[in-house]
Amino acid sequence: MTNDNLTGDVRPNAGDGAADDGTLSLPLSKTPLFEATHAERYLRQQVIKSIQQDIGSPLICYVGGNGTSVVRDDVLPFEDLLCRLTPGSDLHLLLHTSGGDIDAAEKLISMIRTVVKTGKLHVVVPDFAKSAGTLMALGANSIVMSDTSELGLIDPQIDLHDANGNIIRHSVQNYLDAYQTHSAALRDNPNDVAARIMFEKLDPSTVKYFEAIRDRSRKFAEGQLQRGMQIHDRYTAIAEELLNTTKWQHHGKMIAADDARQMGINVDYLAPSSPRWRAYWRLYCLQRLAIKDGEKLFESDYVSMTIQSR
Repeated sequence: MTNDNLTGDVRPNAGDGAADDGTLSLPLSKTPLFEATHAERYLRQQVIKSIQQDIGSPLICYVGGNGTSVVRDDVLPFEDLLCRLTPGSDLHLLLHTSGGDIDAAEKLISMIRTVVKTGKLHVVVPDFAKSAGTLMALGANSIVMSDTSELGLIDPQIDLHDANGNIIRHSVQNYLDAYQTHSAALRDNPNDVAARIMFEKLDPSTVKYFEAIRDRSRKFAEGQLQRGMQIHDRYTAIAEELLNTTKWQHHGKMIAADDARQMGINVDYLAPSSPRWRAYWRLYCLQRLAIKDGEKLFESDYVSMTIQSR
């Protein structure tokens, strides 16, 4: 974290306003070279301050580059984003991620909710918040979206080793769907050779493991919808639809603002031409261009950290 009031400062000498005892009577200022080196960051933080004046609450940002995911290591920089916030105040979180560890996502959104308390949390999705990112967004009172925004399915993606030691990524829900399909086919016709061959490729212990992971994701989503969005009637149906790989076909399928709203998710839609959305989009563009693949940016009007993802 860089504190603008300390790093790169010029200390004026006695002739420039320092007292006889060496203390400063003038405010510190950044050196020209330091300011020029970090000019892009200062611009982004000025945009954040401008947005905050418009929305009337703090704005923090978590922006992941290509190839990054939500992990436990995000807890430390995330805590820095939260440390100066007033407990119980409203908060906006600009979120961009392809997903990651469900447990890490739960911890991050729980950290935010602990600070926000009875205040309102709004998650801004300028581009996409997929998988575990969608689970985080469901913990908001509302999700701010526009035409470029998308959420995703919450069926976990698990890496397992095959018999040859190769790492194979599995969609938990697709695996369970295949199990149900082939087992049903065998119940109807025990002599179905194709169904028998496919069924025997599925490991019963993996099925049990995947069922537990799926149920974990569902319960997390239901809890988020009840706690954050205060949805107490359709939370189970919404979670089920976000796990419905039959309807959405594959894990990366785009769930747009209208789709989310039709499910019953609290969506604040902003037109692309609205001044507020244009401000969010400008900030997001500046942030995405500031990070490389494999990097994440944690940023507020006070904190700005780029972390290399492992």
